[in-house]
Amino acid sequence: MEDFNRELIRYLFSWKERTDRKPLILRGARQVGKTTLINRFSENYGYYIRLNLEKADDRYFFEAFENIRDITDALFLKYNIPSSESENVLLFLDEIQESPKAIQFLRYFYEEIPRLNVIAAGSLLEFAMRKVKNFPVGRVEYVYLHPLNFVEYLQALGHKNALEELKNIPVRNISHNALLELFNRYAIIGGMPEIIKTYLQNKNIADLPAKFESLWETYKDDTEKYAKSSAERKVIRHIMETAYLYLDKRIKFQNFGESNYRSREVGEAMRNLEMAKIIRLIYPTTDLEPPIKPVLKKSPRLQFLDSGVVNYLNGIQAEMLSMKDLSPLYKGSLIPHLITQEIISLNVTSDRKPNFWVREKTQSSAEIDLVIRHGNKIIPVEIKSGAVGTLKSLHSFIDQVSHPYAVRIYAGEFNVQKSKTRNGKTFLLMNLPYYLGTKIYDYVKYFVENHSL
Repeated sequence: MEDFNRELIRYLFSWKERTDRKPLILRGARQVGKTTLINRFSENYGYYIRLNLEKADDRYFFEAFENIRDITDALFLKYNIPSSESENVLLFLDEIQESPKAIQFLRYFYEEIPRLNVIAAGSLLEFAMRKVKNFPVGRVEYVYLHPLNFVEYLQALGHKNALEELKNIPVRNISHNALLELFNRYAIIGGMPEIIKTYLQNKNIADLPAKFESLWETYKDDTEKYAKSSAERKVIRHIMETAYLYLDKRIKFQNFGESNYRSREVGEAMRNLEMAKIIRLIYPTTDLEPPIKPVLKKSPRLQFLDSGVVNYLNGIQAEMLSMKDLSPLYKGSLIPHLITQEIISLNVTSDRKPNFWVREKTQSSAEIDLVIRHGNKIIPVEIKSGAVGTLKSLHSFIDQVSHPYAVRIYAGEFNVQKSKTRNGKTFLLMNLPYYLGTKIYDYVKYFVENHSL
């Protein structure tokens, strides 16, 4: 895994060069590669101090001293670092959720020793925050690490030609089959670093089920840490054992997964799992103009941490190997789930989630997979194959807005076509291959700036 390139490392380099640098808190689920990323980034410093706060010896520095300068002096003494070298030191506080005091002390690194480079990481940080009396609001900044997206997967493969092709906007259609084949393999195994590492060793998907099972058991065991009571623990375990079966529809909290659990119990458990970044609740919007506001009273969709894990739990990885177009899989929900995962992966400085669009009227409901803001426009994005005339919800959306731009993500080649809604309004449809999910913002910009009626 030491050779994995992560897009977030670019942001870390810019953070390193800033004069107004604040301690950085790296957030993300377990097993997404946070420690590996920081270990690699540390190679750009003269000195590296990594404290794993799950270990009593490492927590000692925060338990034994009440002054940030005493902590720093003790660390520099132990690691034989001259005090004049603080600008060239990276201090990494791993598993910081194990020490509420260390979280609280982050503010003093910023206020008293600003030249020291401090990064903290913790998978269950949101739960630890409950125990912190004086959280360092305004004295820290956050970044987010997700499972590898398709571009990062190609970097892990060392597939330089595919990476170069993806830089072309628009992509050359001569590369379509090769890129689609690469994406389909990525869609099968997902973006968890340990899974990709195992796959890269001999390119054999048959080796992966044991790794997936171990990974999923780790997440289930962690439910002990998410729950505040034995009753809540049971609800969380029920959700983790059933949630992957409900990705093809919007969900209701009441009686979720054919249970007898009440809405309040399920909602609380869902939000705990969301804080742990294992699932996301993706809410709809009804907006036709910016800003895009989620409607939290409406039923959300479930988004899992990683599509590869979902494929494993559903037992469909072998079936996927023989398919060129994955859009029919899992009642048409697999590719929308993966594209949503790709878009989430682009948010490295915020925990913002994408939204889908709904219009809920008797006998004329409509739903669109995703909506994206571009300037003063909201662009509808449908994720499905088939004839343009079958995109009924997209037509409904276009009929209601003042612009002509729409996007369809599918298994075919890139193109832009002129079409008409069922009511006769002319619009432009940009057809994007699945493998351009991580490039969608660049393509929407290209689309609007280079095409008009």
